[in-house]
Amino acid sequence: MKIDKSIIKELSDYLDEFNLTEIEITEKDTKIKVSKNNVSISNQPVVTTATTQTGNEKVSNKFNTKSGTEITSPIIGTAYHAPDPGAKKFVEVGKKIKKGDTIMIVEAMKTMNHVPSTADGVVKEICVEDGHPVEFGQTIIILE
Repeated sequence: MKIDKSIIKELSDYLDEFNLTEIEITEKDTKIKVSKNNVSISNQPVVTTATTQTGNEKVSNKFNTKSGTEITSPIIGTAYHAPDPGAKKFVEVGKKIKKGDTIMIVEAMKTMNHVPSTADGVVKEICVEDGHPVEFGQTIIILE
């Protein structure tokens, strides 16, 4: 079997262009999967930003200490606070929610995935901004 290196190069370029960690292509009986590990260590100084306040919603950076029940993203994708742009948000800081309530949508590969709450509680903190990327296991909401 001869592998066309240009296909691998093209898939690798797509990883960078679309900020992906993995891509796969299947043609007939050939399957090519290209992935990369985004772990990097740097000696550069870390710049932290202050917590921003928008309305009743508190969005914080990843350097804040977290206490409470953390709800994490079940998949990699883009987080959305509402079902549609301009629509009412699923949750806001101070809102009481029950286990199973949709707290956010994570879009992955053009599929909108509703993320349910894994516990009952009051929303203490929203840890990801609307329209920003999330990783698998990243804390997206903290409940009291």
